[in-house]
Amino acid sequence: MNHQATEPHWFKSSYSSGEGGECVEVCLAPDAVQVRDSKRAMGPVLSVDANAWSAFVEQAARG
Repeated sequence: MNHQATEPHWFKSSYSSGEGGECVEVCLAPDAVQVRDSKRAMGPVLSVDANAWSAFVEQAARG
């Protein structure tokens, strides 16, 4: 068997301008969502339960 470790896939919002402003990156894991500061890729990572993340996104979409 060949078990290769894969790097996490981090992505930014499509609303991010890419001009170095304030932005977060998100990585989807099997049972959590990870969030980090895009300007500090090697900095701390916040891991949030997938259900809690969904509730947060729904609430944010409502304004």
